[in-house]
Amino acid sequence: MNDPRDRLIVALDVPSVAEAEALVERIGDAATFYKIGYRLAYSGGLALVPRLAARGLKVFLDLKLHDIGNTVEEGVRALSDLGATYLTVHAYPQTMRAAMRGRAGGLKVLAVTVLTSYDEADAREAGYALSVPELVARRAAQGIEAGIDGIVCSAVEAVSVRGIVGADTLIVTPGIRPAGAALGDQKRVMTPREARIAGIDQVVVGRPITGAGDPASVAAAIVAEMR
Repeated sequence: MNDPRDRLIVALDVPSVAEAEALVERIGDAATFYKIGYRLAYSGGLALVPRLAARGLKVFLDLKLHDIGNTVEEGVRALSDLGATYLTVHAYPQTMRAAMRGRAGGLKVLAVTVLTSYDEADAREAGYALSVPELVARRAAQGIEAGIDGIVCSAVEAVSVRGIVGADTLIVTPGIRPAGAALGDQKRVMTPREARIAGIDQVVVGRPITGAGDPASVAAAIVAEMR
């Protein structure tokens, strides 16, 4: 990535488009990449995608699609017209294959392996016989078979995932917390510096930035730490 700021994806986890736009203005040149998840997308945030793209900013649509193949394929095809850079789906083989059939333009599809709020107990409760690292590894390998553009995993699994997916597949990681920041609901975390050492391409950071008094300074500090 030519611009170091592209390695940081700021999560616009706010309740309204107006608040998201105000936050983008406050952050200014400190960030170039923004994530729109469920909360904002379902509050009119999809309309924000082309507006941010028109300003030269990049958008990560974190919608984690998962449905029957035809529904996923058509949904991805429709979202491809918005101007987003990334879109997430859950890393189930049928879902990933359908997403890759439906994508168009420059949209890249990322597969979410295991949520960073999950630990071993959560995986067992959900009915998985595999451990979290084993499940992440299997889904990463299935993603490569499906031709996926990138993998979303925790920083803890990033080194092993890189060995599975190779150098050309993106690894994007949520659950990144600057040293001393509250963990919130994240259970498998690293600092931005540790993430880069682990070979992660891009990190997603929300509350440590969006909840700060000076979000631009926090974003700039994370970018500097990743350098």
